[in-house]
Amino acid sequence: MTERPRLGRVLLKVSGEILGGQGSGIEHGMVEAFAAELEEAKETGAEIAVVIGGGNILRGEMMCRQGIKKVAADYMGMLGTIINALALQSALEDRGVDARVMTAIVMEHFVEPYVWRNAVRHLDEGRIVIFAGGTGNPFFTTDTAAALRACETEAEALLKGTKVDGVYTADPMTDRSAERIGEMGYTDVLRRDLRVMDATAVALCRDNQIPVIVFDLFEKGNLRRVIEGEALGTIIR
Repeated sequence: MTERPRLGRVLLKVSGEILGGQGSGIEHGMVEAFAAELEEAKETGAEIAVVIGGGNILRGEMMCRQGIKKVAADYMGMLGTIINALALQSALEDRGVDARVMTAIVMEHFVEPYVWRNAVRHLDEGRIVIFAGGTGNPFFTTDTAAALRACETEAEALLKGTKVDGVYTADPMTDRSAERIGEMGYTDVLRRDLRVMDATAVALCRDNQIPVIVFDLFEKGNLRRVIEGEALGTIIR
């Protein structure tokens, strides 16, 4: 496997599960643990942006099954990501870590509207930037929002933090013969329909040559290790 470089600016994509699990709201202990991981990773000198999902608040697919229109359900999901972002910002600030929430949906009373130049300035000045509200449009996932923000802020890598330690040849939960893939190409992901990220997100990263690293974020210290160049998980490039 090719050696990985130490990373200077990254965008970390996580699901809302990191703050409390699917459908279970926000658990203070989990928010604190995630904030501690970010604080430790920040001590490497890296510039860190975060895109967080909202599945722990509500899931759009479930709302659709209950009769909510897709557009409305997607907007509800965007609001969930903002709730999570505010919780994470508060936990980071309690630890003395300067953080900003920026959202594609204008809510100037308590979060900054997303402006590309301002986001880059915050990163340059050492703040953790939490991007919420997706792209501001329905029908686009938080994966796509993460890829878009990674491109805009010129991140050196998009880090996909999950509960699994990389991409496997099959579902490791159901297939004991599944093997972890150390490195693969963007086209392989798309051709094999591996669902690591949605196709739009993968294509954005491919077209802008931003590597994607899929790793186990729930293992303490892994975020720092990935930033320092340790070959954890699967790298897509």
